[in-house]
Amino acid sequence: MAALTPDAILLTGRVAVVTGAARGIGLAIAEAFAAFGAHVAGCDRDKPHAELAMTLDVRDQAAVEVFAQAVRERWGRVDVLVNNAGGTFHAAFSDTSPRGEQTLIEENFTQVTGMIRHVLPMMPAGSSIINVTSSEAHQAAPGFAVYAAMKAALESLTKSLALELAPRGIRVNAIAPDALPTEGEAGVRERMLARPLPFDPVRIPPLGHLGDPSEAAGAAVFLASDLARFVTGTTVHVDGGINAAGGWRRTVP
Repeated sequence: MAALTPDAILLTGRVAVVTGAARGIGLAIAEAFAAFGAHVAGCDRDKPHAELAMTLDVRDQAAVEVFAQAVRERWGRVDVLVNNAGGTFHAAFSDTSPRGEQTLIEENFTQVTGMIRHVLPMMPAGSSIINVTSSEAHQAAPGFAVYAAMKAALESLTKSLALELAPRGIRVNAIAPDALPTEGEAGVRERMLARPLPFDPVRIPPLGHLGDPSEAAGAAVFLASDLARFVTGTTVHVDGGINAAGGWRRTVP
């Protein structure tokens, strides 16, 4: 294997698919990939900012198939797939209806497996799949029980696919962000803070400040690039130390 050089971080000429690319972490990843030289195909329920942009709901497999075909016709391959789209709402498990539960499952798990199935045939050796999970995949999340379970399932899927796809030279990793406020989660956060909880939800990470979506984008660029050519089946926690802290928390003064 050739020695690493500074240009190993570049994504020049690579084709990247990013879901949920219209705002927040997805937008930051799409913009970072483009800045590092990639061709970016983005999809979202709102119009994403990408070289090839399509407005769709990733739960709609027929629409995903059309999107994948458009990518195939434009570039013929996919070098990086970032499964960022997802969503949640705050509710006690006993207050979550079967329909609400199914929505959470589709938004955070089955749409990911569907996207991978559509894109995988276009991925050559050296490609990278990056699944965006969350801190809730690694800890209890009262009020978000089904969402956390689906993110944990995605974490498990990441490891299993890393082993299944290793013989093909395809790497599979995850990013678990926390403390990166986005406009998309503001309503959920406000509803959560408005109701009494058996713990103090207001916290900042051990680093002492909140981050922003560009922190997750930096991790995605690394995992997509040749700098991570020997990294697979792992999760990068982009959370200012929250996962390392476990039950310890630093409250806002």
